[in-house]
Amino acid sequence: MLLSTRGFGGTCSPSRCSACRPEYPPIRSHGSGQALLHHISYYEGMDVLVTADDFHDLAWAYLQRAHDENVRYAEMFFDPQAHTSRGVAFDTIIGGLRRAIVAARQQLGLRAQLIMCFLRDFSAEYAMATLVQSLPYREWIAGVGLDSDERDNPPTKFAKVSARARSEGYQITMHCDVDQQNTVEHIRQCLEVIGVDRIDHGVNILESEELTSELARRGLGLTVCPISNRWVTGDLKTAQIERLLELGIRVTVNSDDPAYFGGYVTDNLAAVQEAAGLGPVELVQLQRNAIEISWLPSGAKDRLLADLERYAELAASPAATSLHG
Repeated sequence: MLLSTRGFGGTCSPSRCSACRPEYPPIRSHGSGQALLHHISYYEGMDVLVTADDFHDLAWAYLQRAHDENVRYAEMFFDPQAHTSRGVAFDTIIGGLRRAIVAARQQLGLRAQLIMCFLRDFSAEYAMATLVQSLPYREWIAGVGLDSDERDNPPTKFAKVSARARSEGYQITMHCDVDQQNTVEHIRQCLEVIGVDRIDHGVNILESEELTSELARRGLGLTVCPISNRWVTGDLKTAQIERLLELGIRVTVNSDDPAYFGGYVTDNLAAVQEAAGLGPVELVQLQRNAIEISWLPSGAKDRLLADLERYAELAASPAATSLHG
């Protein structure tokens, strides 16, 4: 999308909702730190995102791809500061994304919500200003997150803006990227200081029995992204996913900037299934976890869970077994 639309605007966003894999070369792994920095460097490619139509087209491309993979519900991250910092108005960004989300619900039967992330390498004051900008669109945004370069940018840097977001009714999540400096301490801050509703990535929590127990006690979830794990660390982290499942942690499998890392949600699930040899019980549990930790209303969750259980029963039936066996 970056190369094919450069003339009029439109490119990948720094969210999980890009769909430019056929046109844009994937990043190459260079080891933990370098790969993560290369991942962050893609922000430079966003200068061609200018109009509301650009943001609409970006989100619509992702939502069509998600629909093709039988996704029923998606939560899409977006980083407004990556655009407002270069002069794009907040209402341009949110207006274009929202229009695509409404169209997907009407035309595809796919429900989606937005999670607005703060860039942790910007100041906390800028994050607060962005939060205030979002308030007129509160009903369009399910919650807030924290992403980008984790080094020297701990969760506590954003304690005040997180508290304000909570007071405005936003859900809260934060990235605790895999195998990064002070990741376990950042997980502790998320749980003990910020009071997050879930954690993105976060598999290093297994290095602390105390934090793992606390996560389980609260019933919070982890949104793990195996294919991006492999780019950053050389490891899908399937052993950690298996262990989290064994412990009853609400671990989930997700895509992370799929056009860049070369893997949408089905690709990620297939990679974990193949590497870990997961069976139907574990795969269904991963999807059950995803529904349970989603930021949907309880009624919508119940309907998706019921559909999942019906699917699991049908897949396990003798007729289905004989058809595929």
